[in-house]
Amino acid sequence: MLDLVLRNGRIRGRAEPVDIGIRGGLIAEIQPRISSSAPHEDLGGRLILPGFCDTHVHLDKACLLNRCGHDHGGLADAIAAVSRLKADFTCEDVYARGARCLDRAITQGTSHMRTHVELDPAVGLRSFEAILSLKQDYAWAIDLNICVFPQEGLFNRPGTEALLVSALKQGADVLGGCPYTDTRPDDHVARIFDLAQRFDVDLDFHLDFDLDPNWMHLDAVMRETERRGWEGRVAVGHATKLSALSTDALAQIAVRLEQSGVAVTTLPATDLYLMGRAHDGNVPRGVTPVHRLQAQGVTCSIATNNVLNPFTPFGDLSLLRMANLYANVCHAGPSDFGSVLDLVTESPARLMRLPNYGIAKGAAADLIVLDAQDEVEAIAALPDPLKGYKRGQPTFVRETARLLAPSSVKQAALRKGSSSFG
Repeated sequence: MLDLVLRNGRIRGRAEPVDIGIRGGLIAEIQPRISSSAPHEDLGGRLILPGFCDTHVHLDKACLLNRCGHDHGGLADAIAAVSRLKADFTCEDVYARGARCLDRAITQGTSHMRTHVELDPAVGLRSFEAILSLKQDYAWAIDLNICVFPQEGLFNRPGTEALLVSALKQGADVLGGCPYTDTRPDDHVARIFDLAQRFDVDLDFHLDFDLDPNWMHLDAVMRETERRGWEGRVAVGHATKLSALSTDALAQIAVRLEQSGVAVTTLPATDLYLMGRAHDGNVPRGVTPVHRLQAQGVTCSIATNNVLNPFTPFGDLSLLRMANLYANVCHAGPSDFGSVLDLVTESPARLMRLPNYGIAKGAAADLIVLDAQDEVEAIAALPDPLKGYKRGQPTFVRETARLLAPSSVKQAALRKGSSSFG
């Protein structure tokens, strides 16, 4: 017996609508028509996707616009602004701001998220403890992956390493690094790899967050990845230096990235907002074209990063909106839209090494329904996510908007052959 049948939905790669049968939280059947007495929902020919995967979010420092007193300048100013606030963070405060973001992310279709959490002597473990509680409390709708990292450096902030170790012992899933803020960046990279090996965790670095392509910490990360045998377990976020490379140079870097198994996450909203501020005219965009890296076999993702704080004073946790923004900025046209959609679904799932992800028999029934017909419309038109399911259980529903036109207008539209006013 099936628990639920989703009828008349469109999935990528199939020309005609299908039924999806769910049992025990997994996809049990995908057929043109499933005969079953189980409860069913008719999706009206709309597009079904696996839930979005957001690989890089900062829940601990989100929603600070009303308290930062910051004019949202460059990267160093943003780091300093949040640094001044962290000493006053409480578990309750971080939990409330993180919950506000998760509520929004879930209704935007996200079912998996990696949140990066800052640890240092100023904030201690308070943010981590709050995010750990959120992970438990929101498990019914979203799988939260916690990456602890030293935003303000490691060797220049004594006591930070002990906090990282404590968090890893208490259940942090991933370890991050941020060598560009450390007085000893190469030692920073090596030490983070040491800890990753000690605790057998994946790595996710903040890296190369400027527009000078003449040197990169990425080189050290790729070397260490291969030396330590951590291929397929390392990601880097931002890497805006790559946006400043020529086409040929980017293609060469892609070969090294693919060989070393290092993944790349671009963060369009933050990277656009912070990069190029020193330029007077012809301002560079600063967003790495990851769909071009992906075409060469590199695992990549598009992610949210910061929301309503000094790093990014915008955000609604919509990965679909972020993918649309990326496509605009990086000149990804309709022929690329399928690849762009991959960058918020299948590819970040590989980056996070998620088991049983996707729409296939035996995969987890973590699904969303978009008010769209296909992948091109999904990226081009920013359709609303209408329904979501986690392990086959409903997590949200959104009613479609209806125009409240006068009867005379409706009648005129019908005479002209329009069905706009259903």
